[in-house]
Amino acid sequence: MKKVYLCISTDILQPGHVNVIKKAAELGEVTVGVLCDECVALYEKYPIIPLVERMKIISEIKGVEHVVEQKSIYYDDNLLMLRPDYVIHGDNWNKGYQAEVKACAAKVLEQWGGKIVEVPYYHTENMDLFNKSMRDIRGLPEVRRQRLRHDIQMGNMIKIMAAHDGLSALLVEKTSVRKNGKSRKFDGIWVSSLCDSTAMGKPDIELVDLTSRIRIVEEIMEVTTKPIIFDGDTGGQIEHFAYNIRSLERAGVSAVIIEDKIGLKRNSLLGNDVEQHQDSVESFCKKIQVGKKALSSSNFMLIARIESLILDQGLQDALKRAKAYVEAGADGIMIHSRKKEPDEIFTFCDQFRMEDTNTPIVVVPTTFDSVYEEELKQHGVNMVIYANQMLRAAFPAMQNVAKLILENERCLEAGEKCMPIKDILSLIPVEGER
Repeated sequence: MKKVYLCISTDILQPGHVNVIKKAAELGEVTVGVLCDECVALYEKYPIIPLVERMKIISEIKGVEHVVEQKSIYYDDNLLMLRPDYVIHGDNWNKGYQAEVKACAAKVLEQWGGKIVEVPYYHTENMDLFNKSMRDIRGLPEVRRQRLRHDIQMGNMIKIMAAHDGLSALLVEKTSVRKNGKSRKFDGIWVSSLCDSTAMGKPDIELVDLTSRIRIVEEIMEVTTKPIIFDGDTGGQIEHFAYNIRSLERAGVSAVIIEDKIGLKRNSLLGNDVEQHQDSVESFCKKIQVGKKALSSSNFMLIARIESLILDQGLQDALKRAKAYVEAGADGIMIHSRKKEPDEIFTFCDQFRMEDTNTPIVVVPTTFDSVYEEELKQHGVNMVIYANQMLRAAFPAMQNVAKLILENERCLEAGEKCMPIKDILSLIPVEGER
């Protein structure tokens, strides 16, 4: 009997998938390769149903004889193992990254005379409604939180980009590049107090109240599906923090990062150039405990940010605090530095990992910006936050356009620096077209 192979990447089956399986069964004995969670998240949409459950569901479909995991978007490994006579797929894989996948599969099949069979892509209006519903599900707060937890547990380097409104969040959501045959995207959105304050023309001293900042979160929630990590500054008074963290949880935030400082909040990168005071270990641990106790979701992450290196208190103070904060219930540790080189960050991470191999480490490489993500990963870092680059890029661009209009007394020269309106409108989804 002829052997047939097909790959299913989605976590929710549609009539089109059943149709392809039916056609495959007419050709011979069907083996389905189920794409692993990591690949689905990178190339399709974040999987709501995990791999093991997807494999079980597909194994129960009539016509499916065998189910195997496919660990790459490329079929090569499974094809070499199974040596099928046919690979079957919908005819919608002739463009984009899938065209490369198809070409690689065809080259492998040539080794034993295997063939590719294409089935007309199955599409109905109900599928559009289904896809919109799935997008809405992926945007639910608890799904976002599960996604963040899952990505960290899988050992991925989590890449977070700052956004300060709905439009910048859409850019974070949709921007991707192809590099070394792989798709690179941001994994989540950072809502920065610096960016929120600056976008409102106000100083970064916790002046913008939580209600105003939650409105920004709501804007971002409405147009995105990725986890949102909230810059909680100091978290405020301990007595207030329980209420604040519950508000963030209800708003849909996936994680909050609070720093161990007290008094008037000043931007960390100012260091000791301005008066800043670090909280006591005991007080900050109590704040962590109060925050964790107030939460309803077990997936919501409370991450403790250590300012010891910023305030020149030394490595040992930072390590002592990290251990205490984890024992108090912190779900992660953020270590910050204002040095131009990442050496002290590397040293902290290496020593912290000698005693704690599990707690996620977060860094913000604003000053030590020459470091590569892979270097950070080698030192045990789980998450990198690009905390303000989007806003910093927008400011000089807007200022330049304003000057051009004033200098030329018209907008022609400025228009050459601007993105076409139709390109902006194409970024913004219209209800029913998502």
